Amino acid sequence: MNRSRIGIALTAVAVALLAVVAVIKIVHSGGEEAEAGAPDMAVHVGKIGRSTLHQFVSAYGSVQPEPAGPDRPAAGSEVASPVAGVLAHTDCAEGQKVARGDVLFRLDSRLAEVAQDRAKKNLAYADRTFERQKKLLAAEGTSQKSYLEAELQLNTARSDLAEAETCLALLRIQAPLSGTVVKINRKPGEAVELNSVLATIVDLDRLVVAVNVPRREVSQVKVGQPTEIEAAGAASSRVVFVGSSVDEKTDTVPVRITIPQGSGYLPGRFLSVRIVTAEHAGCLAVPVAALVADTLAGDTGEIVLLDGDKAVRKPVKIGFREGDLAEVEAPGLSEGQAIVTTDAYAVTDGMQVRIITDAHE
Repeated sequence: MNRSRIGIALTAVAVALLAVVAVIKIVHSGGEEAEAGAPDMAVHVGKIGRSTLHQFVSAYGSVQPEPAGPDRPAAGSEVASPVAGVLAHTDCAEGQKVARGDVLFRLDSRLAEVAQDRAKKNLAYADRTFERQKKLLAAEGTSQKSYLEAELQLNTARSDLAEAETCLALLRIQAPLSGTVVKINRKPGEAVELNSVLATIVDLDRLVVAVNVPRREVSQVKVGQPTEIEAAGAASSRVVFVGSSVDEKTDTVPVRITIPQGSGYLPGRFLSVRIVTAEHAGCLAVPVAALVADTLAGDTGEIVLLDGDKAVRKPVKIGFREGDLAEVEAPGLSEGQAIVTTDAYAVTDGMQVRIITDAHE
């Protein structure tokens, strides 16, 4: 009886073990079939294209009036008082356009007018005295000495009048150039000293961006190169000046860039610019997102090509980057080849992939 029970128990255990083994084999076999029949990863795909890409030097600076050149004056000027006095009248307003020679300010001229009137009277008296001495000399009624003294007094009176008229004219302060009055510093009734700045005038059609380019990059910058200013409407700007000295404090070199007329920029505005230092036309280009770069701004890396449903990682040399495109070079690359884009970092060489198709495609 005991032997019969033991045999039955052993038989049951053996059957159970065989069932477990069978289940494991079925599960394992089903997993391999699933792996063999399904792609490893779904990816977004693009194509290698051709584009014209540029190399840039970026810099920052402010809008300033154009400096004086060999053939024209500076585009900005501070209007200073040539004499000391009291400001009697302001003949301009901020934002007003003025022409060269327009009277902008008038200082109190009462004393100068008195001096001018006195000089005119002295000249008239000296002129009559000289004419009388000249007639007497012709009739031998006076001495040569008296005649010469009268002539000297006449010349002195003429100089005194010219000086008085000049002093009066200096009290009428004129615009040194045509432009816009951007700032007025003094009000009528205020006393002004010699060389006190009364106003600032700028020709708003002649502005430049004065930027500072790092010394290590300035060798790439040349006069005449096109530039891109941060805001729209300034596509025709270009480099007009490259400095020849380095600022010891900032290790930069001054560079000036033109601003097209009508751009709307005002003096003092801070801008960022990009100077186009080189151009590669018709180069092979891929989206930056498709690059698996060795470093963030490095010149080597990989892209992932598609061979059917297989991924092939391809080492490339990375050239110019502009916007969302990057130049790539490698043997065997050609326009139109399919590549993995935003998913490239996660794809391994030889991985089976499935292409994601957007709903709108």
